[in-house]
Amino acid sequence: MGIKERREREKQATRQLILDAARELFVNEGYEAVTMRRVAEKIEYSPTAIYVHFKDKAALIRELCAHDFLRFAETLNKVARVQDPMERLRKLGRAYLAFAQEHPTTYKLLFMQRHPAEFEDEDRRAIQQGNPEQDAYAFVCKMVQEARDAGCFKPEYQDVDLVSQTLWGGLHGLVSLHLVMDKDKWLTLRPLGKSVDLMLDLLLGGFARPPGGGTTRAR
Repeated sequence: MGIKERREREKQATRQLILDAARELFVNEGYEAVTMRRVAEKIEYSPTAIYVHFKDKAALIRELCAHDFLRFAETLNKVARVQDPMERLRKLGRAYLAFAQEHPTTYKLLFMQRHPAEFEDEDRRAIQQGNPEQDAYAFVCKMVQEARDAGCFKPEYQDVDLVSQTLWGGLHGLVSLHLVMDKDKWLTLRPLGKSVDLMLDLLLGGFARPPGGGTTRAR
């Protein structure tokens, strides 16, 4: 590895340290707690070193959100190769669960923290809203639409957004329940994987056209 390549790798590693520290502060203490000085203290760098990578707090938060939304979308997109539309939706639910379990702090930042209003438009531009390869919600809608168009759903379940938001809401509810309540002694939660599988059985089974019930095409 040449000097230039090594320096670039070190630069990217430092940026990742900064993003990880900012994410943890954001999730644990809120947006106001994310200052360049606090981030620097957390990774034992000088504040000046942080400004080498990000010109200000706004730039840091924008990149953090864009980075994490893209990573989430990439995880979901891995199920796109599954051929059967309903099995693809089931795999999608399991991929969602796996991401939340592997990256709980990232999940909390994306879906359990209110993002400052001034960053919402920037977030949309950064992830190319509507592009299924970068926008996780667009990808979910695409998978639901493909299942609907293949005649997998009952006639009353033709609204792609309604089905997508119901699936997402069920997954998010179970995941956030475990992330928030898992340490509470008064509640013994069943394993999250089993709960997600049961919810997917119930929801997808409810949406699905019965075997031999004829093909239902989207209206």
